[in-house]
Amino acid sequence: MKVDQRRPLSEHDTETQTLGCRHSNPDSCRNNSTEKKCAFVRDDNICLLPPRSWLKLFEELKG
Repeated sequence: MKVDQRRPLSEHDTETQTLGCRHSNPDSCRNNSTEKKCAFVRDDNICLLPPRSWLKLFEELKG
């Protein structure tokens, strides 16, 4: 599965959550398919456990 970590921010992206997956390799994410936490299994497609690198990337994308 290919995920674009650097896609533009959405209104749902925050410091603690992302719309969709932002992991560089979702298949190796230890939280992949974690009920109520992973974007792949949530109805709203929100990831509540973004990668550790997310905060830095979020700040970069925010500009």
